[in-house]
Amino acid sequence: MSAGAEARDGNDQPLRGRTVVVTRAESQAPALVDLLQGLGADTVLMPAIRVLGPADGGEGLRAAAEHLAEYDWVVFTSVNAVERFVPLLGRVPPVTPAIRTRVAAIGAGTARALAGAGLPVDLVPERFVAESLLETFPPPSGGRRVLLPRAAVAREVLPEGLRAAGWHVDVVEAYRTERSRPPAESLAAARGADAITFTSASSVGSYLDEAGAAAVPPVVACIGPVTAAAARERDLEVDVVPEVHTMKALAEALAAHLGPDAQPLG
Repeated sequence: MSAGAEARDGNDQPLRGRTVVVTRAESQAPALVDLLQGLGADTVLMPAIRVLGPADGGEGLRAAAEHLAEYDWVVFTSVNAVERFVPLLGRVPPVTPAIRTRVAAIGAGTARALAGAGLPVDLVPERFVAESLLETFPPPSGGRRVLLPRAAVAREVLPEGLRAAGWHVDVVEAYRTERSRPPAESLAAARGADAITFTSASSVGSYLDEAGAAAVPPVVACIGPVTAAAARERDLEVDVVPEVHTMKALAEALAAHLGPDAQPLG
């Protein structure tokens, strides 16, 4: 248990006595694990996916970074894309503010990662999904080019919507994911857990393909509507979807669902 969890008393730990499975990639799981443990939960780390570099070794991403000034907008949909693209900008000559490429981010975590890297963010949609960005994205005016560094496999809602609005969109692979096979002891712990958290659609499919439906605990919590839809498509009943699609909101919504006043699990 983390130091933060140990510092809390029982009244501040609505998840005390509950076990929650975390399916995020191992490199990204600590933030959610800390939040859940801070609320009193025991956690089982079962990474459903591993995050890998792009299949082309990053050639396309490097080329996009070198030509960033040619784009009117660059759109980031995940922290993974930020972490792989922004370090390449050191190779780019300075761009004057008058012609600076504008930056859009889906999700508070993505926006924080950009701000932490010193990259100004011009647009963050109210809801952390592609559909919300399309509702607020400006129409083309003068320039018409958008750069979208993202996962190798992702929904086509965003690039298709931007193209329909008149933008020329270049999609560049920033990273890819692959399934992660859980160890036998983790599978056994998952089967006896109270809840499971999913933070991406890909983690839902990967977890079920590798662990099977028998390793899904009674309560399923998803970070947002896209992830929840992926879970329902695999015949899971989704119990928790926070109104704000962040790790903190996910942990708090699960705590509210499973807290001391919740009905006992059957």
